[in-house]
Amino acid sequence: MLFGSISYLNLLPFQVFLKRYISNNASKMTFRYKRAVPSQINKALKRREINAGFISSVESAQCKCTDLGIIANQKVYSVLLLEGESEMDPASATSNQLAHLLGLKGKVLIGDAALKHYLHEGEGIDLAEAWYKETGLPFVFARLCYNKHEEAIQKMARAFSQTKVKIPQYILKKEAKKRGITPKQLTWYLSHIHYQMDDKAKKSLKLFLDKTRRL
Repeated sequence: MLFGSISYLNLLPFQVFLKRYISNNASKMTFRYKRAVPSQINKALKRREINAGFISSVESAQCKCTDLGIIANQKVYSVLLLEGESEMDPASATSNQLAHLLGLKGKVLIGDAALKHYLHEGEGIDLAEAWYKETGLPFVFARLCYNKHEEAIQKMARAFSQTKVKIPQYILKKEAKKRGITPKQLTWYLSHIHYQMDDKAKKSLKLFLDKTRRL
């Protein structure tokens, strides 16, 4: 199985889980990784260059997906709009579309760079919070989707949703140092990210996709 991997911090718990899951199922599963930014993973799944990965919500409507996503209830801190001339982030189709739907103009900044900007500069419009203020709903930035190995992917998704992932301190320190933040800030950030899609998240996703189609 070829899995699309995004190295943003919001997927760190899943990456830690996946490493353990694969080692426990090594006799049944063979994994390889293709690392890229979200927009590239979207294209890779469509071209069948990968078999599964977290796909931008705006691109997931035509995909087979699990009930795992990258979800923020109110603030996410890693998807920002900075005041100024409009400038889309080429790494993310969903965040660009969200800013457009909300009628907000400026520079879209996502991922670890956005989180670091927020922690150091403390400015910018949090797009998940802006969506919540308009709809009262959480925002789904991505979904775990697949084009092959349905049974194995769905089983893995269920296992992750039932697992409380504890990230070892050495990994926290390593990942935090790599991004110029502290382990405490990293842990704080991850406390705002959710992965299991409940009824509100599914309602929000449907609303977002419906609004996108109407544009």
